[in-house]
Amino acid sequence: MTNSWERRYSRRAKANTGSAIRALLKLTEQPEFISLAGGLPAPESFPIAEIAAAADTVLHEHGAAVLQYSATEGYRPLRELVAQRVSTTTHQLTAENVLITSGSQQALDLLGKVFIDSGDKVIVESPTYLAALQAWNAYEAHYLAAPMDEAGLDPAQLAPLFAQDPKFLYCVPNFQNPTGVTMTLERRQQLVALGAAHQLPLIEDDPYGSLRFEEDALPSLLALADPDDLGVIQLSTISKTLAPGLRVGWIIGPPELISRVALAKQGTDLHTGSLDQAIVHHLIATGFVEHHLPSIVARYRERRDVMLAALNEHFPASTSWTHPTGGMFVWVTLPAEVDATELLSAAIEQGVAFVPGGPFHPDGSGRNTMRLNFSNASPERIATGIARLGNALREF
Repeated sequence: MTNSWERRYSRRAKANTGSAIRALLKLTEQPEFISLAGGLPAPESFPIAEIAAAADTVLHEHGAAVLQYSATEGYRPLRELVAQRVSTTTHQLTAENVLITSGSQQALDLLGKVFIDSGDKVIVESPTYLAALQAWNAYEAHYLAAPMDEAGLDPAQLAPLFAQDPKFLYCVPNFQNPTGVTMTLERRQQLVALGAAHQLPLIEDDPYGSLRFEEDALPSLLALADPDDLGVIQLSTISKTLAPGLRVGWIIGPPELISRVALAKQGTDLHTGSLDQAIVHHLIATGFVEHHLPSIVARYRERRDVMLAALNEHFPASTSWTHPTGGMFVWVTLPAEVDATELLSAAIEQGVAFVPGGPFHPDGSGRNTMRLNFSNASPERIATGIARLGNALREF
């Protein structure tokens, strides 16, 4: 006889739903199947030998310390290094502005714990990063959808949302997940000014900013904020530049916020793995990451170009897509009558997968959109996958 504990589970646990993307990953483990679905880095870009050598070095030099419990805020040399790398002539940050997390996904969860009570309103881009919604659903957030276009989130559309007294605004300004769109400098300036005027925290998620293929880098929201009244919380990670398995990310913000997040993190995991933090510190401090990054960028630029060319060749004129200048994703808009979730079933029969765009929209729209990933598959598999997807779309 099997115990039934259904009535004992919390309301929060019962409301949790699985990630559509992670479910797709199980399906696409078949070698002949081509996945353009997950946001996975290219495994051939992982610097395995260098990570092994860094682990050997830090264990030899700091063995007991990096295997011991550590401060919740993180490995201080890494915190100092992160602060140094984001500081500018006007923004002098210190370790007290930085908390190391177990990937930037944990940062999203911790900010949910710190800011969101049941029913609280949160402004997010529409579409937005799906796992952010998944993190904050557990805290019963109510989402206010901010419109986007090819220039990113539009601050001119925010007045009705700000009037509803949200807890914060969340955005991905660089090569946004899922659209690949980058917010313009003018809109960044407008958004920071609006946040300051309303005293609304802006959460700037920047996991992809280093993956720039062309054009000059734009200043971050953090860099544009008032250094004497820091209204921006910035998140980032090494998952896209070293390896996601190291699970090292960080939150940058005012020291008072960092203290509150540290209290929330204590009850979650005490601290991020000390050995992983020390390895990441060593690889950044020695200059390896900066040396390694151009090879990743070149690889992803080639794959983006192959995907865009294949879309031009195989997709009908009634479709459109973004042209990202960096990152990992292309966003496709299908004819209004096409439901991408239904199209996915036809695509799977062709041996290719993508992520339907609907779940990225907090307002339930976007049924005729899809997200395509170009970082994980080889150029040959990307070309074949888009051809298969084009066939599925024509038949559908």
